[in-house]
Order: sequence, then structure tokens, then C-alpha cells
Amino acid sequence: MKYRITQHPILNIPKLQHIEFTWKGRTLIGEEGKVISSVLFSHGIKVFGNHPKDNSPQGIFCANGQCAQCTVIVNGRPVKACMTVLRPNMEIEPCIGLPALPEDDQDKGVGDPLIYETEVLVIGAGPSGLSASKIFTDYGVKVLLIDDKHRLGGKLILQTHKFFGSQEDVYAGKRGIEIAEILGKQVQNHKLINIWLNSIAIGVFSDGLVGVWKDSQVYALIKPKYIFVATGAREKMLAFPGDTLPGVYGAGAFQTLVNRDLVKPSEKVFIVGGGNVGLIAGYHAIQANINVVGLVEALPRCGGYKVHENKLRRLGVPIYTNHTIIAANGINSVESVTIGQLDDKWKVIKGTEQTFECDTILIAVGLSPVDEFYKKAGIFGFKAVVAGDAQEIAEASAAIFTGRVEAIRLLNEMGIKTTEDLMVLEAKANLMKIHPPPPINRPLPDVKADIFPLFHCDQEIPCNPCASVCPQDQIHTEDDLITHLPYFKGEKECIGCERCIAVCPGLAITLLDYRKDKDNPFVTFPFEIATTKLQKGKLVTVMGDEGLLGQFPVERVRILKEFPRTQLITIRLPNKIAKLAVNLRLQADTKIEPMDIFHKPTYPDEAIICRCERVTAGDIRKWIKTGVTDVNELKTLTRVQMGACGGKTCSSLIERLFTEEGISLHNFTPGTLRPLFVEVPMGDFTKSHGGKN
Repeated sequence: MKYRITQHPILNIPKLQHIEFTWKGRTLIGEEGKVISSVLFSHGIKVFGNHPKDNSPQGIFCANGQCAQCTVIVNGRPVKACMTVLRPNMEIEPCIGLPALPEDDQDKGVGDPLIYETEVLVIGAGPSGLSASKIFTDYGVKVLLIDDKHRLGGKLILQTHKFFGSQEDVYAGKRGIEIAEILGKQVQNHKLINIWLNSIAIGVFSDGLVGVWKDSQVYALIKPKYIFVATGAREKMLAFPGDTLPGVYGAGAFQTLVNRDLVKPSEKVFIVGGGNVGLIAGYHAIQANINVVGLVEALPRCGGYKVHENKLRRLGVPIYTNHTIIAANGINSVESVTIGQLDDKWKVIKGTEQTFECDTILIAVGLSPVDEFYKKAGIFGFKAVVAGDAQEIAEASAAIFTGRVEAIRLLNEMGIKTTEDLMVLEAKANLMKIHPPPPINRPLPDVKADIFPLFHCDQEIPCNPCASVCPQDQIHTEDDLITHLPYFKGEKECIGCERCIAVCPGLAITLLDYRKDKDNPFVTFPFEIATTKLQKGKLVTVMGDEGLLGQFPVERVRILKEFPRTQLITIRLPNKIAKLAVNLRLQADTKIEPMDIFHKPTYPDEAIICRCERVTAGDIRKWIKTGVTDVNELKTLTRVQMGACGGKTCSSLIERLFTEEGISLHNFTPGTLRPLFVEVPMGDFTKSHGGKN
């Protein structure tokens, strides 16, 4: 398993049982319990099959069960590699064309499944679903909590960085993986909660039932009094030449491979999108010792938090604003990426094209709510509520709040009185949803103290864990508002505990200590990149916002018990640069220069829109120009949205094509949603549903 991560600065490396399986008849070793896609990636296998239409190579894309691009054949049965865990004696084959139908076509009959009744069905065990389940049980309500993954936590289990917000409300200063564990423990083994993992809600029906594919093997029906939809979001896609090559996938898929399954899927990655998802994915790549070649953002500035952007810039990652991807280049996988600068009409400026060598392109251009369950429930008259990203795309901290808010609303509707102040919770939820404002040009403070923390954050976002951990109560935010910038009061002496440095989610605090030397103070930095503890005397590169400040030896390394994954590195700096120093690197600039060649992009009409059926932008534009305004008609003409994903990955792209052709979204008919939202093998509808659950 050549591509397995064996050392990581944040994550523990568990010891899992190794078992044998076969791939294309060849015996390989994998870790039992890991999903097949990650096991194959750990062997360097990234092509899982070929499309029946044009024989194009297929690999992972969403790694979240939303599409079917990772389909493989396991013991003669087609499965999604990203959702199926490795078990002993698996014979795995690539999916070449369409899977063969079984020879035995005998009618086995379909019996009546057992119906499970519950007061509240919570769909999704991410931050909003777990928070809501805790509220329900606090007030004595019986809950069935289901999730399609094998662990509680949703996307939190992919997040190795510290979270923003407040410590009291949303565990700010803790990492997503830690918050997932906290929220999970609050509901696990509770007598009022029944938890089904590896269980996918596949449809809601007019007779008041919800179909669930339990353990990805058995079909069950749930009869809830209320449905709480906390299904999160799916990643949006861009259409460009080469967009379906293996190696082009969403940032969430990348984080799943790296942070959940400890696979190193790439050596050189390029990121498209400067929101929080793209910026954070870049930092996660660096932590996994993956070179981030660059990041493009179409807008004039990145939309994510400035501290996330600063972390990448200070680590040497080039960020190209007002740029977009032109093409992914390669034959069977990504070999390079071509980007270009945009003018004020969103057109690529001729002559600005650059091509960079890379093996992976991460698409991080936004998220779409997974809200089909909620919409269909509304059509059929279910008593349903929605929370988290399924309600509105925002940060995970906001999802924790909206889970609580909507759970309390539902309890009130059920006639159960609560003690929570709903207005206060709603205000806090809205605060966490605020879009980050432009950065502030913050002058360096003129602090008279001999030792003090220096704050390098320059954007007013909801965050105050540094104020919460100060034992001297000397760190405050302006007007004591969580969205205002922190400062050091200086009424009491800083004791140099360094807890504010270790807790800061943005790694944006340094500590200056002039007590021993006024001209060459000690400066302490947070550091989360090295997999081993740095040693005294090691040379490190010191960075400022304007670039490299020089190389200096390490004087001291501390690791606080409360923050075991953040090294606190102290070095001595000349006073003239001490306040300018914001970050450390272990190496000098490793920027990758553009290639001498330029890959002329394929004509844009050849960009794939529907990945499942390989329908191009040109195929769709042709019919729109003839007057087609009904997506259902487009289905019959092109097979768009008729593949395994049911239109989940291409619907927004089709909408964009209509608007580009001058057709308002009010003047076209969207495609009809399928009765089942997820594909299920027919044989699973015939299996026994006995047993106590």
C-alpha cells in the first residue's frame, strides 16, 4: 500500500487488520473496514472502469455516494466503491461497460417488509442531525437516527483544522474531528435513540413511509410521526474540457481520502475555488505532504476566511484571483491543468493562459443543499423540518445552531415546552451565517508591555476562543462582540501561557517577549505541519505578509496538554521584523513554474455536463437553440439526467446552460425527480426484514 499516509501532524494512524482481496484477478492486501475506493487508491489504482458510451476512464468524483462514477463489480455485484467497505474474500473487478445481468432470472417474489415506527426520523448524522437528536432526547422524544456513512459526524470527520465561533456554543478552537466525537458521544447508547449507520434514505412516499436501504443490504420502511432532514450538501461541478478525467474530483472527496481514510492520492494538486472549502482543502493537502501547485478564484478576492487564505499564501501557495480553469489535460488521468485570467465580462483574456503540471484537480466552487427529501416530504404532506446545509449552505458551526433551533421548533409544534430561548439561538445561528466582509487594514499595535500576544487576523468573522482561554482575562474583542477583532488590554501582565496561540483557528496569533532582550525578542508561533516535534537549533523560514523575512534557529518547542497537535515554536528575531513575522515554514519557496507547452483546450461544447450518460454541453445547447425548454424533453432527446445519479451532479449545470442561452429559469421546466433518490439492487427488496431493531 504505497500511497498510504503513515505519518500526519494532526491525525492518529490506527492499526487495522490487513486482509486479502483480488483486483482484476491479482491478489492485493487492504485494510478491513476501509471503503474499496480508498483501498484501491492506496495501491495507486485510480481508474475503476470505463464508460459504456465512449470507453472513457472512470474514477471517483464525489466519494459521497451521490454519483456512480466509482462503480466496481464485487463478487459479481455492482457497488459504489466509495460506499462499500472492504471485507474478506472480495473479488473486485473494474466496471467495463454495463454490468452483466444475472443468469438466474427466476421470480423470487417481493414480500411485505417490516415497518419500523418512530416518533422522529432524523436523516443525517452530521452536526445539525446530531445536535437535533440531543435536543429531542433531552425532552424525552424517541428518535431513529440514520446516516449513509459508517461513522457519526458527517463532514466533521474530514476536518482536521480548528473551528471558529465561540467555545461555549460550538466548541470553537477544537478540530472538526474532535467536535464529531463530542456530538456523537452525546447521542450514542442513549435509550431513546436508535442509530442506523450505513443506512441510506432512498425515498419518501405518499403513504407516509420512508424507504431506507439498511446496512446497504436490506430494504426497510420507516413510519415516522415527524421527519427531521439534516442531509447536508453535495458539491457543485464545473463544466470544462477534461472535467471527467480521473483525478478531477470535489474537495470533499479529497478530504475523505486524506483525512478519513489516510490515503495520499496525489503528489501535485491544483485547486479551483477560493471559498473556505477550497482554502481548507489546500491546507489539508499540505499537512499530508502534498504539493499545492496553485489555486484559482474567479472573483477579485477569495470568498473564504482571510486567515485560511493567509495560511496558504504564507506556506508558498500561489493564489490566482480573477482566474479560471480552462482545461484539464491528460489521456487516462490528469497530467496538467490550464488556467487563464478573466476580464470584466468573465471571458478568458487571450495570452494569459498558463499550464501547470499536476496529477489532481480539486473542484471547490460551492455546495448545493441535499434537500430532495424535504421537498418530497412537503409534497406528500409529511410533518417535516430541515436544518444545516440542507436548509442553507453555511459553516458547520451554523449547522450546529440550526439543528438545535429546528429541533426546538418541532418540539413546540409537538406541544412540548422547552426552556431554551429560541430567539437567542436564532440570532447566534444567523451570526454564524454572515458572509465574511472585506479585510481591514489593521496597523501594528503600540503595546508597552514586555510580553504580549500580537493578533494578525484582519477580518471581522465570528470567532473569540482566544478571549475565552486567557487566564488573565486580558484578551477581548472590540465592544466584546464575537464578530469584532481581538486585542490585548494590558491591564494585567501577560503570563506567557501561550494558550491563545494554541487555540486560534486561524493560526493568527504570535507572542512577543522582550523581557530578556529589548532588541532581539523571543517570538512564539503556532505550527501544525511537521509530523515530528521540531528540535532546538533547527533552521526555520520566517514569513511575513509581504514575503520571506529570513531563516532563524529554533530556540524552544512547547506542546500544551490541552492542544497536543499544535507545536509552539519560539525563535529569537531582530526587533525590526518581530512584529511583522506571522508564520513559519520548513522550506524556502517551492513554487512550480508554468510549463513551456500550452494545451489548446477542446472546444467548450465538448465539455461533459452529464457525467453518467456522457452528454456534452454542445448536445444540450443544440436542443435549447431549437426551442426545447423542458428538461424532461431533453432527457428523451439526449439521456441527460437519466444515469445513476439521477441528475444530482448536472442539474445546476443544465440550468446555467439555459440562462447562458437567454432563457430565464422561470421559463423552463426542470426535470421530474425520481421516486427513489438512490439506486438500490432489486434483489435487496426481497430480503428478510426480521430481527429486533
